[in-house]
Amino acid sequence: MPDESASYELTGITGAAIPFIRAMEAPRVRSAEEHGLSSIEFRALFMIAEAGSLRPKQLADQLRVTNGAITGLSDRLIAAGLLNREAHPNDRRSLYLTLSPAGHTAMRSMHSGLAAMLERAVEGIDERELAAAMAALRHMTESIRE
Repeated sequence: MPDESASYELTGITGAAIPFIRAMEAPRVRSAEEHGLSSIEFRALFMIAEAGSLRPKQLADQLRVTNGAITGLSDRLIAAGLLNREAHPNDRRSLYLTLSPAGHTAMRSMHSGLAAMLERAVEGIDERELAAAMAALRHMTESIRE
């Protein structure tokens, strides 16, 4: 029989990180919905924007989905006018996914909204504390990615 007395209270770094991650999720989902995007489409656009361009296989690896899922996802984003498929300049068999002009416009809107929210969230935090928090976040992000 399972131990039902176990505590799942969030403490320490978990008690700070999990509520922060949850708090970030709601505005991210709202921003995606305002642009008619699913959560995975939103993430894909951000990844492509950050990289400048990605091959479908690279995007599939980053999103941890199948190549077939990327075909459907990219078809939807192309139909919505947010994404382009471009031929590789040196390999006719390869394609790159890039943001269309409308995709760049949508990204600027979504990015600025999220950036403004975070700027409001850090108001009143001492610059040294904020710098230390950003360094800690970068360190944790890199450690998790390894």
